[in-house]
Amino acid sequence: MMKRILALLLALALPCAACLAEGTPAPAASEAPPAATMPVAEDEPVEDPALRLTGVRIGIDPGHQAHANSEKEPIAPGSRETKPKVASGTSGRATGIAEYVTDLEIAFKLRDALLAEGAEVYMTRESHDVDISNRERAMMMNKLGVDLVLRIHCDGAEKSSVHGIGLYVTKTGPIAESSLAAAKCILPRMLEATGAAERGIFQRDTYTGQNWSVVPCIMVECGYMSNREEDFNLNTPAYQQKLADGMVEGICDWLGR
Repeated sequence: MMKRILALLLALALPCAACLAEGTPAPAASEAPPAATMPVAEDEPVEDPALRLTGVRIGIDPGHQAHANSEKEPIAPGSRETKPKVASGTSGRATGIAEYVTDLEIAFKLRDALLAEGAEVYMTRESHDVDISNRERAMMMNKLGVDLVLRIHCDGAEKSSVHGIGLYVTKTGPIAESSLAAAKCILPRMLEATGAAERGIFQRDTYTGQNWSVVPCIMVECGYMSNREEDFNLNTPAYQQKLADGMVEGICDWLGR
């Protein structure tokens, strides 16, 4: 009996074989268990350098909205001249679709095409039931500090034969030169993608949305809804995609990507 007690006391005093094999002491009975290890945080998403527009910030302003706002706002900082906050826009002569609907559909396709190339994209509106003036839209993009704003519009004319794509930029001011440079890259690519007629690039200081912008800004008139053929094209998803793809390629050309 005494031999068994001595053997038991000896076993308790010695470290376990497993601990000796690992080279670490056996834990004392009173030692607290080790604290749980905090999980390692996942790495932040890495920007893909293979995407051509990684790190580029683009603003999209789909023109107009469901209801016009005839209240007036200054056409430019410090100007006494005023214009309605948001005009009603045109509508399709053949389709009857309102311009603000077409503008947003094109804008969504442009957004997705830009995102696919790694760009950060910001939109002034994503629905029709809004009330955002042209000045407010420009100020929104100024605050975001985007690299370029594309104001998506469609045009209308008294003569149904008028058709084609035209781009509008400011004539004077700090963004005139950079906006013109971007437009000169974007228009050829849009014409190439769509096969549309060229209306040209126009420099004017008559648009509130551009006059209030402090970042490069272009109003893209994607075509004439007063022209039967172009009206149908502008409201066809496949053609809208061509417009978007052309704009993306032009932006890449402008940035040398």
